Amino acid sequence: MVRMSSRAAAAAIVLVLAPAVAGCGFNTIPTKRERAEAAWADVQSQYQRRADLIPNLVATVQGAATNEQVILTQVVEARAKATSVQISPETLSNPAAFQAYQAAQGQLTGALSRLLATVEAYPQIQSNQNFLNLQSQLEGTENRITIARRDYNEAVRDYNTTLHTFPSIIWAKTLQSSNKEMQLFAATAEAQTAPTVNFNFGQGGTPAGNPGAAPGGGQPPVTPGATPGR
Repeated sequence: MVRMSSRAAAAAIVLVLAPAVAGCGFNTIPTKRERAEAAWADVQSQYQRRADLIPNLVATVQGAATNEQVILTQVVEARAKATSVQISPETLSNPAAFQAYQAAQGQLTGALSRLLATVEAYPQIQSNQNFLNLQSQLEGTENRITIARRDYNEAVRDYNTTLHTFPSIIWAKTLQSSNKEMQLFAATAEAQTAPTVNFNFGQGGTPAGNPGAAPGGGQPPVTPGATPGR
């Protein structure tokens, strides 16, 4: 009888304290952390989508712009580096790892921007339906990356603020002290501006701004998706 009474008392205490603990923000930190991690997963998904488009883009462009091996190589190498640097939810609080990830993605963004600017000199690519499809997909993906980064930053700011505000700071300093601030994407030029995918081709079938020049240079092709040897 005494044992039953003790169990009933314990159950009653749990029922009474559960709402109180929830009301004191005990669940706020893990809830906001999960939201930030979900936003991060979307960022990674969009970056992977971009990486998946690049091999076909390079293969299509090099077929009509064989004398642009330098920029094509830069894109391939930047893609290889960007896909080799990975961040897990557990390391989102690591400044060095996060900066390395952002730098690698920024280098790829820059290389793509230069490639797309260079391709403007090749009007024959305008008639390539595969390239036009890739152009549209890449443009949409860059926009989604921008949105995903923004949403991630908003979720992380909310989570980080929770770690320093009452009443959740009580738990952040005690029972949930393993939760640390997450890193934010810096507002770099590459982060704020997606590569321009706008082709104003010259006329007459020759590269704009270089009349009479014909694409082609006899240089060895770049293998899409692989890092060329130096």
